[in-house]
Amino acid sequence: MPRTITVKGVGKASASPDYVTLSIVLESFNENYDSAMDLAEAHIQELTAALVGVGFEKEALKTTNFNVRTEYNNEKDQNGNWKKVFSGYVVTHDLKLEFDFNMERLSQAINAISSCAAHPQLSVAFTVKDPSGLKEEMLRNAAVNAKEKAEILCAASGVKLGTLLNIDYNWSEISVLSRTGYMLAEDNLRGAAPMKARSIDIQPEDINVSDTATFTWELS
Repeated sequence: MPRTITVKGVGKASASPDYVTLSIVLESFNENYDSAMDLAEAHIQELTAALVGVGFEKEALKTTNFNVRTEYNNEKDQNGNWKKVFSGYVVTHDLKLEFDFNMERLSQAINAISSCAAHPQLSVAFTVKDPSGLKEEMLRNAAVNAKEKAEILCAASGVKLGTLLNIDYNWSEISVLSRTGYMLAEDNLRGAAPMKARSIDIQPEDINVSDTATFTWELS
């Protein structure tokens, strides 16, 4: 049986965000199913029109999830016992809008969304348009790191690094997001006062990714 050495390589990579993802949630409620669906349709039409009005393509707004659920209230009956009483239908529409990172464009999008009477819930994330390049760099660095470690250990032990026998990597999903948060006042999102589109010059924190892979070589 050949002698082997197994080393875990750590790969890291970083990049400046160049892409923005807006996650939007629209909720509609009515005790009547058809009315709840009609309201949901009116909300998405209003949101789409608002974004088209500031220069986005209609097709840029994508649905990520659509859900209709029933809602109940807990009420006491005449005997004092609690029971569930149907109250209506909740229609939840999850959407996303993605575009190249530009603070003026981001401000315009947020202003358009916050002006909607439906009061959408909104979150902002900074990422990269092509995450595959960042992940590839990370994996290359993991391979380099593992080989450097193996060569150091072999040199110190008086043996030589031979043929690479195996690579073990779990291919787990890597989050490619900046840690920079972009928060908005809750009152603004609820339509208390329309926000004016303004560009604020901020630079999101670089995206840092890391992962490990295990390499096994034969010793010669």
